[in-house]
Amino acid sequence: MNGKMVSIEEPKGKLGVLIPGMGAVATTFIAGVEAIRRKLAPPIGSLTQMGTIRLGKRTDKRVPLIKDFVPLAKLDDLVFGGWDIFTDNAYDAALKAGVLERTLVESVKDRLKKIRPMPAVFEQKYVKNLHGTNIKKGKNKMHLAEQLMDDIKNFKKQNHLNRLIMIWCASTEIFIKAKPVHRSLEAFEKGLRDNNPDIAPSMIYAYAALKLGIPFANGAPNLTLDIPALMELALKNQVPVCGKDYKTGQTMMKTILAPGLKARLLGVHGWFSTNILGNRDGEVLDDPDNFKTKEESKLSVLEYILQPEVYPTLYKDLYHKVRINYYPPRGDNKEGWDNIDIFGWLGYPMQIKVDFLCRDSILAAPLVLDLILFLDLAQRCPDLARLGIQEWLSFYFKSPMAAPHLYPEHDLFIQLMKLKNTLRHLRGEELITHLGLEYYD
Repeated sequence: MNGKMVSIEEPKGKLGVLIPGMGAVATTFIAGVEAIRRKLAPPIGSLTQMGTIRLGKRTDKRVPLIKDFVPLAKLDDLVFGGWDIFTDNAYDAALKAGVLERTLVESVKDRLKKIRPMPAVFEQKYVKNLHGTNIKKGKNKMHLAEQLMDDIKNFKKQNHLNRLIMIWCASTEIFIKAKPVHRSLEAFEKGLRDNNPDIAPSMIYAYAALKLGIPFANGAPNLTLDIPALMELALKNQVPVCGKDYKTGQTMMKTILAPGLKARLLGVHGWFSTNILGNRDGEVLDDPDNFKTKEESKLSVLEYILQPEVYPTLYKDLYHKVRINYYPPRGDNKEGWDNIDIFGWLGYPMQIKVDFLCRDSILAAPLVLDLILFLDLAQRCPDLARLGIQEWLSFYFKSPMAAPHLYPEHDLFIQLMKLKNTLRHLRGEELITHLGLEYYD
């Protein structure tokens, strides 16, 4: 240990996990945690549960599990709740989602049946292809926000919780840009009272959470937190936030492959990506306005990783196309297909083909778990909470948030280095640079 440890409160008591959107991702996550608690399955894909962190020199051979290195909440201390536009409890919702084998869902049925979604804040124009009945009504959007805050307070009291986290697992909203109502907290709160049409449901959830000092993670590509009003509120109340859009199938592969091509200075003429999926996410994205939101998130990845302004000969004229097609027979088992036209020495062309037959919710569930535990860590650490945006959690997102004057870091390996160095910093350990000169002194 080479530095001073940062102050972090111990994770005492129960941690409430509130989820807007109790569909495939949420129920796969909750059922998975229940199964892991009962030792029915391993937590594969979770950095907090299976990941290690190197400390000191390679020769020191100090490689503890991350969960043993920093004070994270225990899985047994998590209590789940949330909202949805459908009334199905978590058991019925998990069966309808069809992600997990029925035998596994049945093994945790007793816990899932008790999780019933509260009526949701929903506006049809933001998600046109879904039609639910479990929806809150109010005289204006401020009244809806106040109802959410009442839900949160009641959930905390009824379950005897010490702390709370809110994580968005609901649908992708239509593409919108920041408007005057988003420019300040004062304008936003007036907009809530005036029923301003430019305030999306996800923003109302985020406002309710931040107003109560509850960390918020945005798992969709929605604008949500990326507005001055909510960032003002996060900084005012010193609440950790992060987002956006879980980095799962095709984009995960891009953030693995693109850094490798750039590291070897191989050029890219074009990158064509198409997806087929048949779950509720696919149904929502079948609407062009909702797809536009997802497209913006997916397209930004290559530009930031490849840096065409720095390497114009290799990437300036890159043609990048993304398509998503709703195909009901595929269910949650998405297929992401990529054709990559690259060129190497003397400009000679080559190709890479990737066909990723993935399970979207299976890839997303461990990310949800890690984000909950790391955000809870951040809220117990004043040095992190005061920052608002937790850029060290970029590892988990397609379109990671960053301070207004910074470009977001998309390279998966740089993101992992940043995450682990943040944990080392918190515990007073030397940051790892991989320079390695100390071994030859």
